[in-house]
Amino acid sequence: MAIDRREFIKAGAAAGALLVARPLGALARPLGPAPFATPRSSRLFPGTYLAHADLHNHTLQSDGAGDPAAAFASMRSAGLDIAALTDHTTLGLDDPPGMSSCSECSSLLGVDEAEWQRTRELADAAQEDGSFTAIRGFEWSSPTMGHVNVWLSERWVDPLHTGGGTAGEGAGQFMHGGSDGRFPASLSTAVDTVVRTLPTTGSSMSLFYRWLLTEPNDPVFPGGLDGIAGFNHPGREVGRFGYFKLEPQLRDRLVSVEVFNRREDYLFEGTDEAVESPINQCLNAGWKVGLLGVTDEHGTDWGYPDGKGRTGLWVKSLDRSGVKEAMLARRFFSTRLRGLRIDASANGAQMGGTLRHTRGPIEFKVDIDRGKEWWDLPLNVQVLQSGSHMPTVVDSFEIRYPPGNSPVPTFTTDIDIAAGDWVVLRITDPSQPSDGRATGEWASFGNAIAYASPFFLQAG
Repeated sequence: MAIDRREFIKAGAAAGALLVARPLGALARPLGPAPFATPRSSRLFPGTYLAHADLHNHTLQSDGAGDPAAAFASMRSAGLDIAALTDHTTLGLDDPPGMSSCSECSSLLGVDEAEWQRTRELADAAQEDGSFTAIRGFEWSSPTMGHVNVWLSERWVDPLHTGGGTAGEGAGQFMHGGSDGRFPASLSTAVDTVVRTLPTTGSSMSLFYRWLLTEPNDPVFPGGLDGIAGFNHPGREVGRFGYFKLEPQLRDRLVSVEVFNRREDYLFEGTDEAVESPINQCLNAGWKVGLLGVTDEHGTDWGYPDGKGRTGLWVKSLDRSGVKEAMLARRFFSTRLRGLRIDASANGAQMGGTLRHTRGPIEFKVDIDRGKEWWDLPLNVQVLQSGSHMPTVVDSFEIRYPPGNSPVPTFTTDIDIAAGDWVVLRITDPSQPSDGRATGEWASFGNAIAYASPFFLQAG
Protein backbone atom coordinates (compact mmCIF):
# COMPACT_ATOMS: atom_id res chain seq x y z
CA MET A 1 0.00 0.00 0.00
CA ALA A 2 1.36 3.41 -0.97
CA ILE A 3 2.14 5.88 1.78
CA ASP A 4 1.86 9.62 1.31
CA ARG A 5 3.55 12.44 3.19
CA ARG A 6 0.62 13.14 5.50
CA GLU A 7 0.47 9.49 6.61
CA PHE A 8 4.23 9.57 7.08
CA ILE A 9 4.01 12.63 9.37
CA LYS A 10 1.13 11.08 11.35
CA ALA A 11 3.23 7.99 12.03
CA GLY A 12 4.85 9.99 14.83
CA ALA A 13 8.15 10.15 16.56
CA ALA A 14 8.23 6.49 17.60
CA ALA A 15 8.04 5.24 14.03
CA GLY A 16 10.61 7.84 13.01
CA ALA A 17 13.02 6.55 15.63
CA LEU A 18 12.65 3.00 14.29
CA LEU A 19 13.40 4.19 10.77
CA VAL A 20 16.48 6.06 11.91
CA ALA A 21 17.74 2.94 13.63
CA ARG A 22 17.25 0.72 10.59
CA PRO A 23 20.66 -0.61 9.43
CA LEU A 24 21.92 -0.20 5.89
CA GLY A 25 21.37 -3.91 5.42
CA ALA A 26 21.97 -5.94 2.29
CA LEU A 27 21.82 -2.92 -0.03
CA ALA A 28 25.26 -1.73 1.08
CA ARG A 29 28.01 -3.34 -0.97
CA PRO A 30 31.41 -2.36 -2.44
CA LEU A 31 31.33 0.83 -4.48
CA GLY A 32 31.60 1.30 -8.19
CA PRO A 33 29.23 0.63 -11.08
CA ALA A 34 30.14 -2.93 -12.04
CA PRO A 35 29.52 -2.65 -15.83
CA PHE A 36 31.94 0.29 -16.09
CA ALA A 37 35.18 -0.53 -14.29
CA THR A 38 36.76 2.80 -15.25
CA PRO A 39 39.90 3.76 -13.32
CA ARG A 40 39.40 6.35 -10.60
CA SER A 41 42.75 8.15 -10.89
CA SER A 42 43.06 11.24 -13.07
CA ARG A 43 45.50 10.89 -15.93
CA LEU A 44 45.89 14.67 -16.04
CA PHE A 45 46.09 15.64 -12.37
CA PRO A 46 47.62 13.00 -10.07
CA GLY A 47 46.47 13.27 -6.50
CA THR A 48 42.77 13.56 -7.31
CA TYR A 49 40.45 10.64 -7.96
CA LEU A 50 36.96 10.26 -9.32
CA ALA A 51 33.95 9.96 -7.03
CA HIS A 52 30.50 9.39 -8.53
CA ALA A 53 27.89 11.63 -6.95
CA ASP A 54 24.22 12.59 -6.90
CA LEU A 55 23.60 15.74 -4.87
CA HIS A 56 19.84 16.31 -5.38
CA ASN A 57 17.28 13.80 -4.02
CA HIS A 58 13.88 13.88 -2.30
CA THR A 59 11.88 11.72 0.10
CA LEU A 60 8.57 11.71 1.97
CA GLN A 61 10.01 14.53 4.06
CA SER A 62 8.91 16.82 1.23
CA ASP A 63 7.25 15.74 -2.03
CA GLY A 64 9.12 12.52 -2.70
CA ALA A 65 7.56 9.07 -2.57
CA GLY A 66 10.22 7.16 -0.64
CA ASP A 67 11.19 6.44 2.96
CA PRO A 68 14.22 8.63 3.79
CA ALA A 69 15.69 5.80 5.87
CA ALA A 70 16.22 3.79 2.67
CA ALA A 71 17.69 6.52 0.48
CA PHE A 72 21.39 6.51 1.33
CA ALA A 73 21.62 2.71 1.23
CA SER A 74 19.94 2.70 -2.19
CA MET A 75 22.40 5.24 -3.58
CA ARG A 76 25.40 3.42 -2.20
CA SER A 77 24.13 0.15 -3.63
CA ALA A 78 23.72 1.82 -7.03
CA GLY A 79 27.45 2.61 -7.14
CA LEU A 80 27.48 6.19 -5.92
CA ASP A 81 30.32 7.35 -3.70
CA ILE A 82 28.67 10.61 -2.63
CA ALA A 83 24.96 11.17 -2.06
CA ALA A 84 22.82 13.99 -0.67
CA LEU A 85 19.26 14.28 0.56
CA THR A 86 17.88 17.73 -0.29
CA ASP A 87 14.20 17.79 0.61
CA HIS A 88 12.26 20.97 -0.12
CA THR A 89 11.82 23.83 2.28
CA THR A 90 8.78 25.40 0.71
CA LEU A 91 6.28 27.03 3.07
CA GLY A 92 7.42 27.05 6.66
CA LEU A 93 4.37 27.41 8.90
CA ASP A 94 6.29 27.91 12.14
CA ASP A 95 8.79 30.57 13.21
CA PRO A 96 12.02 31.05 11.25
CA PRO A 97 14.23 27.94 11.55
CA GLY A 98 16.48 28.11 14.58
CA MET A 99 14.15 30.57 16.31
CA SER A 100 11.10 28.42 17.06
CA SER A 101 10.23 26.88 20.42
CA CYS A 102 7.51 24.74 18.85
CA SER A 103 8.95 21.29 18.24
CA GLU A 104 5.68 19.94 16.84
CA CYS A 105 5.03 22.71 14.30
CA SER A 106 5.56 21.51 10.74
CA SER A 107 4.87 22.34 7.14
CA LEU A 108 2.99 19.83 5.04
CA LEU A 109 4.85 21.24 2.05
CA GLY A 110 8.45 20.85 3.16
CA VAL A 111 11.03 20.03 5.79
CA ASP A 112 10.44 21.06 9.40
CA GLU A 113 13.04 21.26 12.16
CA ALA A 114 12.48 17.69 13.40
CA GLU A 115 12.90 16.30 9.88
CA TRP A 116 15.99 18.45 9.36
CA GLN A 117 17.58 16.92 12.45
CA ARG A 118 16.48 13.45 11.37
CA THR A 119 18.22 13.93 8.01
CA ARG A 120 21.45 14.60 9.86
CA GLU A 121 21.02 11.38 11.86
CA LEU A 122 20.46 9.40 8.67
CA ALA A 123 23.47 10.98 6.96
CA ASP A 124 25.73 10.41 9.95
CA ALA A 125 24.64 6.77 10.17
CA ALA A 126 25.45 6.22 6.48
CA GLN A 127 28.74 8.13 6.49
CA GLU A 128 31.87 6.02 6.07
CA ASP A 129 34.99 8.10 5.47
CA GLY A 130 36.99 6.77 2.57
CA SER A 131 34.13 4.64 1.21
CA PHE A 132 30.88 6.61 1.15
CA THR A 133 30.00 10.22 1.89
CA ALA A 134 26.42 11.06 2.93
CA ILE A 135 25.45 14.72 2.90
CA ARG A 136 22.56 16.58 4.49
CA GLY A 137 21.12 19.42 2.45
CA PHE A 138 17.87 21.16 1.60
CA GLU A 139 16.27 22.77 -1.44
CA TRP A 140 15.07 26.36 -0.96
CA SER A 141 12.03 26.12 -3.21
CA SER A 142 10.39 29.18 -4.69
CA PRO A 143 8.45 28.22 -7.83
CA THR A 144 8.53 31.80 -9.07
CA MET A 145 12.17 32.76 -8.32
CA GLY A 146 13.79 29.34 -8.55
CA HIS A 147 15.17 26.55 -6.38
CA VAL A 148 18.58 26.53 -4.67
CA ASN A 149 20.26 23.57 -3.02
CA VAL A 150 22.23 24.23 0.17
CA TRP A 151 24.64 21.52 1.35
CA LEU A 152 26.57 21.01 4.59
CA SER A 153 24.95 23.84 6.56
CA GLU A 154 23.92 23.60 10.20
CA ARG A 155 20.74 25.63 9.57
CA TRP A 156 17.95 25.60 7.03
CA VAL A 157 15.48 28.25 5.89
CA ASP A 158 12.34 28.47 3.77
CA PRO A 159 11.20 31.01 1.13
CA LEU A 160 8.42 32.40 3.33
CA HIS A 161 10.99 33.86 5.73
CA THR A 162 13.51 34.91 3.07
CA GLY A 163 11.55 36.82 0.45
CA GLY A 164 10.50 33.95 -1.79
CA GLY A 165 6.87 33.83 -0.64
CA THR A 166 5.21 35.44 -3.65
CA ALA A 167 1.68 34.67 -4.87
CA GLY A 168 1.12 30.96 -5.33
CA GLU A 169 4.30 30.18 -3.41
CA GLY A 170 4.68 26.50 -2.68
CA ALA A 171 1.56 25.20 -4.41
CA GLY A 172 3.09 24.60 -7.81
CA GLN A 173 6.19 22.92 -6.38
CA PHE A 174 4.21 20.63 -4.09
CA MET A 175 2.05 19.56 -7.00
CA HIS A 176 4.75 19.28 -9.66
CA GLY A 177 5.29 15.65 -8.68
CA GLY A 178 1.68 14.85 -9.58
CA SER A 179 2.69 11.93 -11.75
CA ASP A 180 3.32 9.85 -8.61
CA GLY A 181 -0.46 9.57 -8.21
CA ARG A 182 -1.07 12.08 -5.42
CA PHE A 183 -2.48 14.70 -7.80
CA PRO A 184 -3.96 14.37 -11.27
CA ALA A 185 -1.31 15.19 -13.86
CA SER A 186 -3.70 17.63 -15.57
CA LEU A 187 -4.14 19.61 -12.34
CA SER A 188 -0.41 19.68 -11.65
CA THR A 189 0.25 20.95 -15.19
CA ALA A 190 -2.42 23.64 -14.91
CA VAL A 191 -1.04 24.95 -11.61
CA ASP A 192 2.49 24.93 -12.99
CA THR A 193 1.37 26.94 -16.02
CA VAL A 194 -0.21 29.61 -13.81
CA VAL A 195 2.81 29.82 -11.49
CA ARG A 196 5.16 30.30 -14.43
CA THR A 197 3.21 33.35 -15.64
CA LEU A 198 3.23 35.20 -12.29
CA PRO A 199 5.17 38.46 -12.48
CA THR A 200 8.42 38.86 -10.57
CA THR A 201 10.45 41.93 -9.72
CA GLY A 202 13.71 40.08 -10.20
CA SER A 203 14.97 41.21 -6.79
CA SER A 204 13.53 38.68 -4.36
CA MET A 205 16.76 36.74 -3.84
CA SER A 206 18.38 39.38 -1.61
CA LEU A 207 17.04 38.15 1.75
CA PHE A 208 17.97 34.54 0.97
CA TYR A 209 21.43 35.67 -0.08
CA ARG A 210 21.68 37.56 3.20
CA TRP A 211 20.83 34.30 5.01
CA LEU A 212 23.66 32.55 3.14
CA LEU A 213 26.03 35.29 4.29
CA THR A 214 25.02 35.19 7.99
CA GLU A 215 26.70 33.13 10.71
CA PRO A 216 24.68 30.08 11.86
CA ASN A 217 24.91 31.25 15.49
CA ASP A 218 23.64 34.77 14.80
CA PRO A 219 21.09 35.46 17.59
CA VAL A 220 18.73 37.47 15.36
CA PHE A 221 18.95 35.78 11.96
CA PRO A 222 20.68 32.38 12.15
CA GLY A 223 22.16 31.82 8.71
CA GLY A 224 23.95 29.45 6.38
CA LEU A 225 27.46 30.87 6.16
CA ASP A 226 28.90 27.41 6.83
CA GLY A 227 27.21 25.87 3.76
CA ILE A 228 27.68 25.90 0.01
CA ALA A 229 24.90 26.32 -2.55
CA GLY A 230 23.92 25.82 -6.18
CA PHE A 231 21.23 26.91 -8.66
CA ASN A 232 18.78 24.10 -9.54
CA HIS A 233 17.01 23.40 -12.87
CA PRO A 234 17.76 26.99 -13.98
CA GLY A 235 15.10 28.75 -16.01
CA ARG A 236 12.28 26.39 -15.07
CA GLU A 237 10.90 29.06 -12.77
CA VAL A 238 10.22 32.36 -14.49
CA GLY A 239 12.12 34.56 -12.01
CA ARG A 240 15.49 32.94 -12.83
CA PHE A 241 16.98 33.76 -9.43
CA GLY A 242 16.43 37.48 -9.90
CA TYR A 243 17.66 37.10 -13.47
CA PHE A 244 20.94 35.77 -12.05
CA LYS A 245 21.89 39.15 -10.63
CA LEU A 246 25.36 38.64 -9.17
CA GLU A 247 25.95 38.86 -5.42
CA PRO A 248 29.75 39.28 -5.37
CA GLN A 249 30.12 38.15 -1.74
CA LEU A 250 28.58 34.77 -2.69
CA ARG A 251 30.56 34.23 -5.88
CA ASP A 252 32.91 31.75 -4.21
CA ARG A 253 30.29 29.83 -2.21
CA LEU A 254 27.52 29.51 -4.78
CA VAL A 255 29.36 26.75 -6.56
CA SER A 256 27.11 25.16 -9.18
CA VAL A 257 24.30 25.38 -11.70
CA GLU A 258 22.49 22.26 -12.86
CA VAL A 259 22.85 21.56 -16.55
CA PHE A 260 21.44 18.01 -16.39
CA ASN A 261 18.38 17.60 -14.15
CA ARG A 262 16.52 14.30 -14.49
CA ARG A 263 16.65 13.75 -18.27
CA GLU A 264 16.64 17.42 -19.29
CA ASP A 265 19.51 19.44 -20.77
CA TYR A 266 19.07 22.91 -19.28
CA LEU A 267 21.40 24.51 -21.79
CA PHE A 268 18.27 24.73 -23.95
CA GLU A 269 15.70 25.66 -21.29
CA GLY A 270 13.39 28.34 -22.71
CA THR A 271 15.41 28.81 -25.89
CA ASP A 272 12.54 27.53 -28.03
CA GLU A 273 10.47 30.40 -26.60
CA ALA A 274 13.02 33.09 -27.50
CA VAL A 275 14.44 33.16 -23.95
CA GLU A 276 18.19 33.14 -23.33
CA SER A 277 19.87 29.88 -22.33
CA PRO A 278 20.04 29.95 -18.52
CA ILE A 279 23.55 28.46 -18.54
CA ASN A 280 24.73 31.26 -20.82
CA GLN A 281 22.86 33.85 -18.74
CA CYS A 282 24.25 32.61 -15.42
CA LEU A 283 27.88 32.56 -16.54
CA ASN A 284 27.56 35.89 -18.32
CA ALA A 285 26.22 37.44 -15.10
CA GLY A 286 29.56 36.68 -13.47
CA TRP A 287 28.69 33.68 -11.33
CA LYS A 288 31.65 31.32 -10.99
CA VAL A 289 29.72 28.07 -11.13
CA GLY A 290 30.57 24.52 -12.07
CA LEU A 291 28.13 22.44 -14.13
CA LEU A 292 26.22 19.85 -12.11
CA GLY A 293 24.19 16.78 -13.11
CA VAL A 294 21.50 15.38 -10.79
CA THR A 295 18.65 12.89 -10.82
CA ASP A 296 16.36 15.13 -8.71
CA GLU A 297 14.82 11.83 -7.64
CA HIS A 298 11.26 11.92 -6.28
CA GLY A 299 10.65 8.18 -6.46
CA THR A 300 12.11 5.23 -4.58
CA ASP A 301 14.96 4.03 -6.82
CA TRP A 302 17.55 6.58 -5.71
CA GLY A 303 20.78 6.28 -7.69
CA TYR A 304 19.63 3.61 -10.15
CA PRO A 305 17.96 5.25 -13.18
CA ASP A 306 20.26 5.44 -16.18
CA GLY A 307 19.98 8.43 -18.48
CA LYS A 308 19.35 10.88 -15.64
CA GLY A 309 21.90 13.46 -14.58
CA ARG A 310 24.75 12.69 -12.22
CA THR A 311 28.08 14.24 -11.30
CA GLY A 312 31.72 13.20 -11.17
CA LEU A 313 33.83 14.95 -8.52
CA TRP A 314 37.60 14.92 -8.52
CA VAL A 315 38.30 14.65 -4.80
CA LYS A 316 41.44 14.45 -2.72
CA SER A 317 39.66 12.60 0.08
CA LEU A 318 36.30 10.84 0.17
CA ASP A 319 34.75 12.55 3.18
CA ARG A 320 32.67 15.65 3.74
CA SER A 321 35.62 18.02 3.91
CA GLY A 322 37.03 16.52 0.72
CA VAL A 323 33.70 16.87 -1.08
CA LYS A 324 33.34 20.48 0.03
CA GLU A 325 36.88 21.29 -1.11
CA ALA A 326 36.25 19.77 -4.55
CA MET A 327 32.94 21.64 -4.90
CA LEU A 328 34.54 24.95 -3.94
CA ALA A 329 37.26 24.28 -6.53
CA ARG A 330 34.61 23.38 -9.18
CA ARG A 331 36.47 20.14 -9.93
CA PHE A 332 33.43 18.32 -11.27
CA PHE A 333 31.60 17.42 -14.45
CA SER A 334 27.99 16.57 -15.28
CA THR A 335 26.90 13.55 -17.26
CA ARG A 336 23.95 11.32 -18.08
CA LEU A 337 26.03 8.13 -18.31
CA ARG A 338 26.64 5.97 -15.26
CA GLY A 339 30.31 5.21 -14.76
CA LEU A 340 31.65 7.87 -17.14
CA ARG A 341 35.03 9.40 -16.26
CA ILE A 342 36.02 12.83 -17.55
CA ASP A 343 38.80 15.17 -16.59
CA ALA A 344 39.87 18.16 -18.66
CA SER A 345 42.65 20.72 -18.81
CA ALA A 346 43.25 23.99 -20.64
CA ASN A 347 46.92 24.98 -20.95
CA GLY A 348 47.53 22.90 -17.83
CA ALA A 349 44.65 24.30 -15.72
CA GLN A 350 42.07 21.81 -14.44
CA MET A 351 38.38 22.28 -15.22
CA GLY A 352 36.74 24.68 -12.80
CA GLY A 353 40.00 26.57 -12.39
CA THR A 354 41.23 30.00 -13.41
CA LEU A 355 43.47 30.33 -16.45
CA ARG A 356 45.59 33.41 -17.15
CA HIS A 357 44.95 34.05 -20.82
CA THR A 358 44.14 37.08 -22.95
CA ARG A 359 44.18 35.82 -26.53
CA GLY A 360 45.78 33.11 -28.61
CA PRO A 361 45.83 29.31 -28.72
CA ILE A 362 44.76 27.12 -25.81
CA GLU A 363 45.58 23.42 -25.73
CA PHE A 364 42.74 21.31 -24.32
CA LYS A 365 43.10 17.75 -23.08
CA VAL A 366 40.15 15.47 -22.30
CA ASP A 367 40.67 12.35 -20.20
CA ILE A 368 37.53 10.30 -20.95
CA ASP A 369 36.69 6.64 -20.40
CA ARG A 370 33.70 4.37 -19.93
CA GLY A 371 35.25 0.95 -20.17
CA LYS A 372 36.54 -1.33 -22.90
CA GLU A 373 33.23 -1.68 -24.75
CA TRP A 374 33.30 2.06 -25.48
CA TRP A 375 36.84 2.31 -26.83
CA ASP A 376 37.08 4.01 -30.23
CA LEU A 377 33.43 5.15 -30.30
CA PRO A 378 33.22 8.63 -31.89
CA LEU A 379 32.31 11.74 -29.93
CA ASN A 380 32.14 15.47 -30.61
CA VAL A 381 33.53 18.16 -28.31
CA GLN A 382 32.30 21.74 -28.63
CA VAL A 383 34.31 24.64 -27.19
CA LEU A 384 31.80 27.20 -25.90
CA GLN A 385 32.14 30.84 -24.91
CA SER A 386 29.72 33.64 -24.13
CA GLY A 387 26.88 34.37 -26.54
CA SER A 388 23.70 36.45 -26.58
CA HIS A 389 20.92 33.84 -26.81
CA MET A 390 23.00 30.64 -26.72
CA PRO A 391 26.71 30.22 -26.02
CA THR A 392 28.96 30.74 -29.01
CA VAL A 393 30.49 27.60 -30.49
CA VAL A 394 34.10 28.73 -30.91
CA ASP A 395 35.21 25.40 -32.35
CA SER A 396 34.27 21.71 -32.42
CA PHE A 397 36.38 18.57 -32.64
CA GLU A 398 35.82 14.90 -33.38
CA ILE A 399 37.39 12.62 -30.76
CA ARG A 400 37.07 8.98 -29.72
CA TYR A 401 37.07 7.18 -26.41
CA PRO A 402 40.80 6.37 -26.22
CA PRO A 403 41.65 2.66 -26.04
CA GLY A 404 43.54 1.51 -22.95
CA ASN A 405 46.49 3.69 -22.05
CA SER A 406 46.65 5.49 -25.39
CA PRO A 407 47.16 9.29 -25.20
CA VAL A 408 44.21 11.37 -24.11
CA PRO A 409 42.46 13.36 -26.87
CA THR A 410 44.15 16.74 -27.35
CA PHE A 411 43.17 19.71 -29.51
CA THR A 412 44.04 23.39 -29.79
CA THR A 413 41.93 26.41 -30.67
CA ASP A 414 42.24 30.20 -30.44
CA ILE A 415 40.44 31.84 -27.53
CA ASP A 416 40.07 35.58 -26.92
CA ILE A 417 38.98 36.83 -23.50
CA ALA A 418 37.23 39.70 -25.28
CA ALA A 419 34.65 37.14 -26.40
CA GLY A 420 33.91 36.10 -22.82
CA ASP A 421 35.80 35.20 -19.65
CA TRP A 422 34.62 31.58 -19.47
CA VAL A 423 35.09 28.50 -21.65
CA VAL A 424 33.03 25.28 -21.43
CA LEU A 425 33.68 21.91 -23.06
CA ARG A 426 30.46 20.14 -24.09
CA ILE A 427 30.71 16.48 -25.16
CA THR A 428 28.08 14.93 -27.39
CA ASP A 429 27.29 11.59 -29.00
CA PRO A 430 26.70 12.27 -32.72
CA SER A 431 24.94 8.90 -33.13
CA GLN A 432 22.11 10.02 -30.83
CA PRO A 433 19.43 12.60 -31.75
CA SER A 434 20.05 16.09 -30.45
CA ASP A 435 17.77 17.88 -28.03
CA GLY A 436 14.44 18.70 -29.66
CA ARG A 437 15.00 22.41 -29.01
CA ALA A 438 18.38 22.45 -30.77
CA THR A 439 18.56 24.38 -34.02
CA GLY A 440 21.24 25.13 -36.61
CA GLU A 441 24.68 23.78 -35.82
CA TRP A 442 23.51 22.65 -32.36
CA ALA A 443 21.26 20.08 -34.02
CA SER A 444 24.24 18.58 -35.87
CA PHE A 445 26.29 17.74 -32.76
CA GLY A 446 24.06 14.97 -31.44
CA ASN A 447 22.93 14.39 -27.88
CA ALA A 448 24.92 15.84 -24.96
CA ILE A 449 26.45 13.22 -22.66
CA ALA A 450 28.66 15.48 -20.52
CA TYR A 451 29.75 19.00 -19.67
CA ALA A 452 33.05 19.88 -18.01
CA SER A 453 32.92 22.71 -15.50
CA PRO A 454 34.07 26.00 -17.03
CA PHE A 455 37.57 27.33 -17.28
CA PHE A 456 37.52 30.91 -16.01
CA LEU A 457 39.78 33.28 -17.91
CA GLN A 458 41.78 36.07 -16.31
CA ALA A 459 43.70 38.54 -18.45
CA GLY A 460 47.44 38.12 -18.18
